[in-house]
Amino acid sequence: MNDNSGGLAMHEVLAAVLQVRDGQLQVLLWQRGIEPDAGRWALPGGRLGNSEDVQTSVLRQLAEKVDVREVAHVEQIEVFSAPDRMPQERTVVTAFLGLVPCVADPALPGDTAWHPVTDALQESPRTAFDHGLIVRRARDRLRAKLSYTNLGFALAPPEFTVSSLRELYAVALGHRVSATNLQRVLARRGVLVPTGGTAAPGPSGGRPAALYRFAERGMRITDPFAVLRPPESQHSPEGAVHLADPRAAP
Repeated sequence: MNDNSGGLAMHEVLAAVLQVRDGQLQVLLWQRGIEPDAGRWALPGGRLGNSEDVQTSVLRQLAEKVDVREVAHVEQIEVFSAPDRMPQERTVVTAFLGLVPCVADPALPGDTAWHPVTDALQESPRTAFDHGLIVRRARDRLRAKLSYTNLGFALAPPEFTVSSLRELYAVALGHRVSATNLQRVLARRGVLVPTGGTAAPGPSGGRPAALYRFAERGMRITDPFAVLRPPESQHSPEGAVHLADPRAAP
């Protein structure tokens, strides 16, 4: 435990950068080369500069340290200030959620890699300090905001079929999603816009699927009372998406 009585705490920024890759929700981590926690995997970030705000700092450090410039959305999720969160010098961290579209493939240094969020939350690989907790909070924030905002734009490519968008939502939410229900919900909220184009037919042929895009490439609240829930039981329709009003009685 650190002893910083009478001194000032350091302030750092960290980003849990998430992306749907290879059919999984993944988080960007780098492997620490020095103590404390040498060999463990950490979130990218660093100390806050004297002349910058926290969001400017985290974007700068993502670009400089891990070459992530294609962040479609970034938002502050929480401040972590437990006195013993770092073993040497007391450090307060402002944590961010960052989202990278599924089509982006940023160049990464040799000590940096994408890891499935589920693995990071199970300490495989072992994460540094309280970074596993930050990853969990970032994942939970993403899942919550997919329910009542248009935040899916930050995970999706510029154009997509409803089926491919369904796959992105299912991976991010961690449960089955019906393409029909998803299209109906997002269309009602004015989130999706048809491009007029179609996707190339698959190997089995069939009717070309219509292409869509998000109406906006910035986050907005679309339904403040909606909640996307997984199927409630084995009797629920295959791939169901349940929308509930949290104001209603259970």
